Amino acid sequence: MNLHGVWAIYTFEMARTWRTLLQSVLAPVVSTSLYFVVFGAAIGSRITEVDGVSYGAFIVPGLIMLSLLMQSVMNASFGIYFPRFIGTIYEILSAPVSYLEIVLGYVGAAATKSAILGLIILATASLIVPIEIAHPIWMMSFLVLTAVTFSLLGFILGIWADSFERLQIVPMLIITPLTFLGGSFYSIDMLPPVWQTVTLFNPIVYLVSGFRWSFYENADVGVGISLMMTVAFLVLCLLVIRWIFRTGYRLRT
Repeated sequence: MNLHGVWAIYTFEMARTWRTLLQSVLAPVVSTSLYFVVFGAAIGSRITEVDGVSYGAFIVPGLIMLSLLMQSVMNASFGIYFPRFIGTIYEILSAPVSYLEIVLGYVGAAATKSAILGLIILATASLIVPIEIAHPIWMMSFLVLTAVTFSLLGFILGIWADSFERLQIVPMLIITPLTFLGGSFYSIDMLPPVWQTVTLFNPIVYLVSGFRWSFYENADVGVGISLMMTVAFLVLCLLVIRWIFRTGYRLRT
């Protein structure tokens, strides 16, 4: 494996983050903090506890997951779309790096940025409400696994999109609504039975549930099911990327 090539792509993408620090880090942290203040103050005054956890602490995993999903997709999609937009993608494709190494560089950088951002949000939230992490290793595992999985999805979207407008469609119109409806700010046990069943078709439920379990050992679905669903989605994304590079879909035009 050409580790030098992987490192070159990785460091280039990470350097872009430091050049746009306000947009890449500060803006998501501020917006997530506003969510925390608004939801914690408005709803927390009416709902004091959920499953024995204060509402302010209960929504922290959901807020982290909301930011993690969005930033993973956006970082990876823009990272591969911009070289396609300006034409430098041909230099990468002609370089002595394999498709696997290209994916490792771009997806690794996007996942790293998203994971760091998630940890910053966690540290910020811990200054406001008391947070207990029952399973730190599982928390980090879910954090990294989710960041990698949705960075792979963002990589696919960055290749699929043929304009900046289409680049925004999936994150804004699909991922964000599914995250809000996936138990980020409530337990699905609070819903009527019919809606509980409908909600289980939302894949984000399993991500949020597994991540929240690592904090408070409270989960809407079994942690094993959450892990299997996340891994299954990761494998699906890898298969799609493999097909893209084998066929050259939107890479050579």
